[in-house]
Amino acid sequence: MGTRRSPSGLGNTGRALWRDINAEFGLAPHERAILVQCCRVVDRLDAIETELCAAGSLTVAGSTGQPKAHPLLAEWRAQARVLESLSRALSIPLDGEDVGRRRSPSAREAAVQRWGRHGVA
Repeated sequence: MGTRRSPSGLGNTGRALWRDINAEFGLAPHERAILVQCCRVVDRLDAIETELCAAGSLTVAGSTGQPKAHPLLAEWRAQARVLESLSRALSIPLDGEDVGRRRSPSAREAAVQRWGRHGVA
């Protein structure tokens, strides 16, 4: 399947995700819109990781000088949840499936384990 040109403004990780998904799957327009958002979120997660690494610590001083979690950790968690939700909405087929479908994280894990035991790749 042909690779569509990546949307402008994506970083390296977002462009790579766009390229990899489009190279393997033919997406409908609504799926491409979801993929764009996934790509932006992975770039945002990269930016947060870069900021956290530059800070050199996962803690900051609170109002009374006490150590507290760096505020970007909460944003990282929020973005990771958004990515998980968008990924489920994208409904990419798992190994052994011809058509993807939406499933909860626990159902996905159960399917992966079940197929792994039966040798389906």
